[in-house]
Amino acid sequence: MKYALVTGGSGGIGGAICIRLSEAGYNVLVHYNSNITSASKTLHQIEDNGGVGSLIQFNITNYKEVKDALEVWKQDHPDEYISVLINNAGTSKDVLMVWMEQTDWSSVIDTNLNGFYNITSALIKDMVINKWGRIINVVSLSGIKGLPGQTNYSAAKAGIIGATKALAQEVSRKNITVNAVAPGYITTEMTKDLDEKQLKKLIPANRFGTPGDVAELVVFLAGDGSSYITGEVININGGLYT
Repeated sequence: MKYALVTGGSGGIGGAICIRLSEAGYNVLVHYNSNITSASKTLHQIEDNGGVGSLIQFNITNYKEVKDALEVWKQDHPDEYISVLINNAGTSKDVLMVWMEQTDWSSVIDTNLNGFYNITSALIKDMVINKWGRIINVVSLSGIKGLPGQTNYSAAKAGIIGATKALAQEVSRKNITVNAVAPGYITTEMTKDLDEKQLKKLIPANRFGTPGDVAELVVFLAGDGSSYITGEVININGGLYT
């Protein structure tokens, strides 16, 4: 059984990914930072469905905390390694650049972009040694198109897109693929304040996406059937932007 770690597994998209990966036969590590209630709910759903998983806690922005938590896991699983990594954890602080405080900028960059480095750098060596791995980065339409009020978020997600393409070229010979999925408007806590009735008129599919839509794509990229796909950024936005 392969182990898959989903950062931000307590969120809407992250939780759906955890459950779908479990259904596909993975042993899922549900990551959370502070929301243990939601993370535990995700784990209970996995177990109720007959799947296997566990919780893992760390602050994605703290390099030492990430490294220490994963070292403990490795000590408890000396003959195993985490072969699938879903970099899903993220945050946004939307504000026009003219009003943006330094903390609005740095906190979003630190969580989304530096968090990607902290966790990926801690797991990539084991994938290389074992000559198999999947890294899937959840980015955003904002990182491709850019959206007003999201200069910080767009910059962070665009940075991960660049890292995805570069890292894919570094590790592909070791049977490790690195891809990104870029959701558009997905019905989650982050979009609850948006005017869905008006915005869906801009979407050819005429609806917001669901966390399950994203999870299905992620599970495909995590499997053997996607072994010749790497360095790609796949839009999942109902045709809003291509």
